[in-house]
Amino acid sequence: MTTHEILLAAQSARQPLALADTDTKNRALEAMATALTAASDEILAANRKDLDAARGKVSEVMLDRLALTPLRLTDMAKGMREVAALPDPVGALLRQIVRPNGLVIEKRAVPMGVIAIIYESRPNVTSDAAALALKAGSACVLRCGRDAWQSCHAIVQALRRGLVSAGLPETAVSLIEDTTHASANELMTADGLVDLLIPRGGAGLISACVRNATVPCIQTGTGICHVYVDAAADLDMAVRIIENAKTSRPSVCNAEEVCLVHRDVADRFLPMLRAALVDARAAEGLTPVELRLDERAAAIIPGTPASAQDFDTEFLNYILAVGVVDSLDDAIAHIAAHSTHHSDAIVTADDRAAARFTACVDSAAVYVNASTRFTDGGEFGLGCEMGISTQKLHARGPMGLAELCTYKYIIRGSGQTRGGASAKLQTPCC
Repeated sequence: MTTHEILLAAQSARQPLALADTDTKNRALEAMATALTAASDEILAANRKDLDAARGKVSEVMLDRLALTPLRLTDMAKGMREVAALPDPVGALLRQIVRPNGLVIEKRAVPMGVIAIIYESRPNVTSDAAALALKAGSACVLRCGRDAWQSCHAIVQALRRGLVSAGLPETAVSLIEDTTHASANELMTADGLVDLLIPRGGAGLISACVRNATVPCIQTGTGICHVYVDAAADLDMAVRIIENAKTSRPSVCNAEEVCLVHRDVADRFLPMLRAALVDARAAEGLTPVELRLDERAAAIIPGTPASAQDFDTEFLNYILAVGVVDSLDDAIAHIAAHSTHHSDAIVTADDRAAARFTACVDSAAVYVNASTRFTDGGEFGLGCEMGISTQKLHARGPMGLAELCTYKYIIRGSGQTRGGASAKLQTPCC
């Protein structure tokens, strides 16, 4: 099917999904999770084809991002069931106003309609997006990267079998067949067919969508995430946090890319950091982290000299830019200049420093004494997520069910009409 035909088919699912009650949607999610697990052999076989085609063309870290395993499939099904267990956002009463004339004005959450998601080489996004869109009462149209198409196609086929078995239209979840730039551009400009566009991927994809989209578009920013080690930090805690934030899964957007260290603790902390991220990992046969050091850090420990660009790069790899700063305010200023407003953290035992950091750092998620890796819909108790929004309008941070709804005003009356003096401008504007 062409992209246009797929969008038209998705439109046909709008009304059945909008009318589906909570029990129906939850049964569908359970059926989809069951179908996903039942199809694990064919999904893993499809994923092997994608991995074989990508091997030698992308880094090992990016191969890990593409790879599916039985455990990851189990987690994907678990995520769908967790969405089913969440309260249904559709129809929620957000506000009620009773006017002196007797009108009752309700602000209620309603489905978006059709949500399009453009993403790259993470097949697990397929089930996350489908589950969230369905529970939020919307059809989803998925457009994955060429590298992941075989995997995503097998996943969507399984999810569609689950939908049909639960009595909902299979067009509630669709996968674009064309993986060229043309299909992405068509989604960006599908006015009247796409109600919300969400890009998930690198800076190039996101900036292209923000620049070119004529449909409503959520800006899901890249993750140049910082951890600042304050003068009052517990240094052992700081090492543990940074090790997790950098190495637990470096290919994801909530991984740390920059470490800033207060000058008062730099002489003690930086050797500890190198020992954990470089020496200990190499001794254990793990990939050591390449430390890209500014001049002040390089005067304390060995590493790679950092370029100015290193502090503005989402490495998505075992690379960490490290800098020394003179004060908390210098760290805040550095983050303001280089952050992508995704996730930034301070490690400190000083409550006043923590309060100043959280008040001044303008990011979607700001941490005190915790790893940036927690910026995730599941970790925030939202089930899975559609993406991490770094903008400020409509949604910010992990986008769960509530963020996938819009709202409408429903006004109930008993024959009221507007007119007379109350309809006239009481204070002339000139």
